[in-house]
Amino acid sequence: MGQSALQTLFGDPFAVMNTIGLVAFALVGASKAIREEFDLFGITIVGLAMAFAGGATRDLLVTRIPLALQSPVEIGLGLLGVGLAVTLSIVLPTPDTHPVTVVSDAIGLAAFTTAGAIVATEAGVSAFGIVAIGTINAVGGGAFADILLDRPPFILFEDFYASCAVLGGIAYWLAGTVGVAEGTAAGVCAGVVVVTRLAAVTFSWNLPTVQTLRCSE
Repeated sequence: MGQSALQTLFGDPFAVMNTIGLVAFALVGASKAIREEFDLFGITIVGLAMAFAGGATRDLLVTRIPLALQSPVEIGLGLLGVGLAVTLSIVLPTPDTHPVTVVSDAIGLAAFTTAGAIVATEAGVSAFGIVAIGTINAVGGGAFADILLDRPPFILFEDFYASCAVLGGIAYWLAGTVGVAEGTAAGVCAGVVVVTRLAAVTFSWNLPTVQTLRCSE
């Protein structure tokens, strides 16, 4: 049984990406709640919301019961991420902006984009569906967490964030179209998302607004 569990965790690209994404996004969501001075219950709720909202939406779109409601392991991984965020907040002055959290966010974004693209491909949806479900899986949790934090979802008005997931979803679809193995396609997708997201943070990339386009005229 132990060997089977290890094989599932490390041999299945979806299981690997889903595991990474749950821990990373729970950490990021909880860190945001800590910055807003939520209590421990609120921190846990926001962390779990960021970890599970996108995946639950993904599962509903492909008409299956959300994984968070099927396995206690999923909740355990989310709680692990929350616990890591609380620990970091004790040893770091600004854990939500620390490089550990920024990198975790990029990794979580990549992992959930890939997980969503895998599920969408297995569901037999179109190329648009693969990109859309991958993106929803990646950014849905963060958008829901922002609502709980009483602010507009930042993916709608600032930063080069959801665009990274879109590029990753396209990369996964293209890799699958040319016939590469699922594991390789997953690696390509995750790599594209991580690289573009970290580059966006490093170089302060933003998509233009109508106001900036007017100013450039």
